[in-house]
Amino acid sequence: MGGRKLTAVLAGAAALVLGVTVPASAAPSRSDLEVVRLDPEAAPPGGTTTVHGFVANLGPDRTGSPFTVLLTVPNGFTFRGPYFPTDCLALAGGHTLTCTFGAGLPRYRTATVLAPVQVDGGLPPGTKAEGQVTVVSPDDTNPANNSTPFTLSVS
Repeated sequence: MGGRKLTAVLAGAAALVLGVTVPASAAPSRSDLEVVRLDPEAAPPGGTTTVHGFVANLGPDRTGSPFTVLLTVPNGFTFRGPYFPTDCLALAGGHTLTCTFGAGLPRYRTATVLAPVQVDGGLPPGTKAEGQVTVVSPDDTNPANNSTPFTLSVS
């Protein structure tokens, strides 16, 4: 499946899961959303850390449609609000977080999700696990940089 088709399928799936209606009249832009890797600080068993879902618009246009940032964490870690932005939605028992941003992110500007994550009290110090941040946009011209892992560490 081509990159633009895959992005369109993912955007449609995100809209269905979230119950979001994307206006049919929204003209696609030539924007390139990129997820930047940021590993959160280590946290002790039972403690919390904050995942930063950091998305940059490399342009050349501002985004013409809403976009969704999806964050996932593995078993042993759970998203626990409050979140920023406040309308983020936790799904899958707190292992997936979806946050939708409106159209209009200018070129060379960023959007950030701040998502507290609780570490299961039974995880031993030294545990490392991988989460994922993905951006989904019908406008995106380069799907190769729409997702990146991050490492969760137990101290």
